[in-house]
Amino acid sequence: MAGTNSPVMMPIKDLKPGMNNLNLTFIVIEIGRPTTTKESQEVRTVKVADRSGMVNLSLWNEPGKVLLSGDIVRMSRGYSGMFKNCMTIYTTKFGEFVKIGEFCMIFSETPNMSEPNAELAAQYEKEEVERKAEIAARKSGGGRGG
Repeated sequence: MAGTNSPVMMPIKDLKPGMNNLNLTFIVIEIGRPTTTKESQEVRTVKVADRSGMVNLSLWNEPGKVLLSGDIVRMSRGYSGMFKNCMTIYTTKFGEFVKIGEFCMIFSETPNMSEPNAELAAQYEKEEVERKAEIAARKSGGGRGG
């Protein structure tokens, strides 16, 4: 593998909420109906899968309008979080979201990593609060005794 610049692809089954810089390749299973936000942004929940499992992808505006079931997509620099107790992956404006094929990809719908999971959501919330407190303490210079 020496000399290759291709990022390491993360299997969907290994995702956990709060991960960053995710590189995934998946097939689009199902595209949800768009919801329009107060700011007139369109957001869709898209079920995507690879050979290891399935997860929800939150897709905003134009990419959601052009994506079709069966599209195979490579996504880079994504991140994972929780939305309504369900693990969800998100794109970033600095990442890549490119259709690389269609229809021919082995995938598994289990495990569904986006099954509602209140315990996982609570753990993620607790870690987020701790992470934000740590950042705030660093900014204020606190936490260092004297």
